[in-house]
Amino acid sequence: MSVEQRGGHGGVRIPVARDGWPIILAFAAGGCALWVFGWSLAGFLLGAVAIGCLFFFRDPERVPPAVAGAIVAPADGRVVAVQEVVDAFVGEGIRVSIFLSPLDVHVNRSPVAGLVADVEYRPGRFRAAYRGEASDVNERCTLRLQGEAMRVAVTQIAGLLARRIVCRVRAGDKLGLGERFGLICFGSRTDLVVPREADLRVRQGQHVRGGESLIGVIA
Repeated sequence: MSVEQRGGHGGVRIPVARDGWPIILAFAAGGCALWVFGWSLAGFLLGAVAIGCLFFFRDPERVPPAVAGAIVAPADGRVVAVQEVVDAFVGEGIRVSIFLSPLDVHVNRSPVAGLVADVEYRPGRFRAAYRGEASDVNERCTLRLQGEAMRVAVTQIAGLLARRIVCRVRAGDKLGLGERFGLICFGSRTDLVVPREADLRVRQGQHVRGGESLIGVIA
């Protein structure tokens, strides 16, 4: 869904994730009500928050790279860790951890084309998402994908501010490369586990774009 403003030189299109509209409209309605009843400063502040949420829940279109065996970033953000792990679904793998600041796009996208083998939600804590322990102790939702040539696992991890993880798919669904499958509200983290034999194309400290940046390639 998008907001479109038309002017003399065409339209300005602002794509917004549908899960953000209830929050945006609630702040906007509250701001209007306060303004009407004479609380202009409070109304202005709530209106500013609504505009901020409109920016936060933006959902731009992305074009995955035309590379055979591509594994793309499941989220926008900064790569905070790259480490070898043993995953129950993937096997021997490499975990790429992406920290999403409040300024990043928070829509999550499928890193490969494949079948959703399982979706597992685990309650947990709400510690700072950039800390290494967040992968194991924070509230999280893990999506396990069976691709044509590989298995991968994507975990949406709540952060210090995040209190809501949205995953729109379930076991048996099929996802295309870079297709949207959910989002995390406010600062958070997304972990991606890929097979260890993958040719990794990212490094710690790099900023990536969900559905577009190449994480790795596997034959």
